[in-house]
Amino acid sequence: MKATPNQSRPRLPAELEDKLVAYSSALVDQQAARVIVPPQQSANGFWFGGGNLVEDEVGNFLLVGRYRNHGDSRTGLGSGTRGLELAIFRSTDRAQSFEKILSWSKPELNVDSREVLSIEGAALHLSDRGAELFVSTEKTGIGYPGDLRDYLKPGTGVWTIERLKAPSVDRLKTAPLETVVVSEDPAHLHAKDPAVYRQKNGGLVLLFCTHPYCWSSSNTAYCMRESDGDIFSPPQFDFLPRGTTWDVAITRGTAIVDVPQVGAFKNLYVSLIFYDGGESLRALDEHHSGVRRPRGYSCEEIGGVGYFVDGQLDQIHRLSRYTPQFVSPLGTGCSRYVDVLTTEDACFVTWQQSQHDLSQPLVMNVATRAKLECFLS
Repeated sequence: MKATPNQSRPRLPAELEDKLVAYSSALVDQQAARVIVPPQQSANGFWFGGGNLVEDEVGNFLLVGRYRNHGDSRTGLGSGTRGLELAIFRSTDRAQSFEKILSWSKPELNVDSREVLSIEGAALHLSDRGAELFVSTEKTGIGYPGDLRDYLKPGTGVWTIERLKAPSVDRLKTAPLETVVVSEDPAHLHAKDPAVYRQKNGGLVLLFCTHPYCWSSSNTAYCMRESDGDIFSPPQFDFLPRGTTWDVAITRGTAIVDVPQVGAFKNLYVSLIFYDGGESLRALDEHHSGVRRPRGYSCEEIGGVGYFVDGQLDQIHRLSRYTPQFVSPLGTGCSRYVDVLTTEDACFVTWQQSQHDLSQPLVMNVATRAKLECFLS
């Protein structure tokens, strides 16, 4: 899946890129979105999401995400409870309604003596070997390395990614926690917000977000395993550099989606990668007479999309180079954590969308395959 060194793949023709833009916009349709899981309060700093949607062997949908309440990662728990509950929901009516079937509190996700301060993003993966739940949490008891130890602020911790593995989803609750991504490199010290992508050859890509020790940027990394394997390869940290304009500070990949091989793409193998972006980690002051626009910042990111061809994940081309592709028409404009479940007849797309009250519920758009494929003709 990794490109040959120094071998650069050219971009697709402009007319094909335009079709990909239209296709991705039909997936993440801001106007068609409906709320499927509201946060615990309709207020700033409250949301549900940061997970994914999967279909089980009998056609039920399973949705994972975390409830987040108000807080500030810069000051630890002093400003609020933050990521407070991990939950799995089930839908037996094709996403018309969801019922919570499992949940985990912070203490239930402690790893040995490392206490969880905040629950972050998660990803559920089903296969013929059972269920895997990848979850990221901020924990005490890890610390910063060497001469940087004093940079860790009191009341805060380090993010790592764990896995719970069981023969079935209902048995995940009692599954042990196994750490699968942890870093001691100050440039990529925090690892969080996992997402999974199944390759055509059956291999699994684990996409995740990283932050340096100084919290000055938000970046994307991945590791992968073979179709019959259980161990992930060492992470690749430099495959998707941050952008140069609206996404210069933040590029966090959230989903990889294969484009149907129909119409103009009949003989092409193209994959989209959705990502969250922003100009800064914190809100920027705007000139009072300048063009006002969502700029994106930590916890209020806006959305972008790129693509790669023939599985060459290290050869990504941005479609949203100069402006974001996905912006909520409400609130701060925040639109993030896109996930796409592709079924035989439709794509079920979820993301967190800012509202008038500045909360971020999980919203969904359902687009039929027939409608979507019109954009690829």
